[in-house]
Amino acid sequence: MAIDFTDKVAIVTGAGGGLGRAHALELARRGAKLVINDLGAAMDGSGGSSESADAVVAEIEAMGGTAIANGASVSDADGVAGLVAQTMDAFGRIDVLINNAGILRDKSFGKMDLADFRAVLDVHLMGSVMCTHAVWPIMKQQQYGRLLMTTSVTGLYGNFGQTNYGAAKAALYGFMHSLKMEGAKDNIRVNTLAPIAWTRMTAGLNPVPEDQAKEIAARIAPEKATPAAVFLVSEDAPTGIILSAGGGTVARAAMMESPGLYLGDDMTVEDVAANYEQIANMDGAVVLNHNGEQAQKNAELTAKATGG
Repeated sequence: MAIDFTDKVAIVTGAGGGLGRAHALELARRGAKLVINDLGAAMDGSGGSSESADAVVAEIEAMGGTAIANGASVSDADGVAGLVAQTMDAFGRIDVLINNAGILRDKSFGKMDLADFRAVLDVHLMGSVMCTHAVWPIMKQQQYGRLLMTTSVTGLYGNFGQTNYGAAKAALYGFMHSLKMEGAKDNIRVNTLAPIAWTRMTAGLNPVPEDQAKEIAARIAPEKATPAAVFLVSEDAPTGIILSAGGGTVARAAMMESPGLYLGDDMTVEDVAANYEQIANMDGAVVLNHNGEQAQKNAELTAKATGG
């Protein structure tokens, strides 16, 4: 059965190009009404222009869809409030929010100005938090909402020179895991995408010759990550899931915990050191869905070891 978004209203931040544009176009093709948010800034967040958002709106209208543009910065509280008010004035509801806006200020940690660290957190993390907080009461009242965070492989696994970006992106899946529980009773589902895509943001990370760049850009074009994003904001989407997607591949990423080892109430530093290899062995590792499951796992491990 085709996944349909007819009568649904979606906000996509950072939708003037790259991944956001690809997500917005696919949602529009499937019937959604779109709000294209994009500050139109440089990669470091400086400047601003409405041209990119207006161009995506024109693309959607040319295909017979409905869209409006918004130029607010997601790191500005008044701008976010205006974005939500504009959406409600135009369409009367908000069903989907894709938090995609981002900036880069890469530098090795020892050379990084903390203002640049904070600026990246403000856009990626607090921008997602503020946009989500603004739509949350609307989705609760509707008893329907689909939220998508955008992490990255840097947030999941790290990358040299991107401590600020990695910290912001990792924080988003921590945000998701608690938010999924708070939204469950109101039919609000929260997921995270870890896209693998050649965009304006990623093109400069690993400079390659022009002919190779064109080949890579085609192989991992932004639209190849979009099916996973759109699935994660669909009516029958799961909740609390991270999907890594790009170039035709999709995988689930998850925080896992080893089986662990009970060392006793009186364990010492030396006990941990002596048993580290077994403690760190990931054979039989499990995905834990909330902190209660982790507590239960530890209780069972203790009971098994002590016969209690």
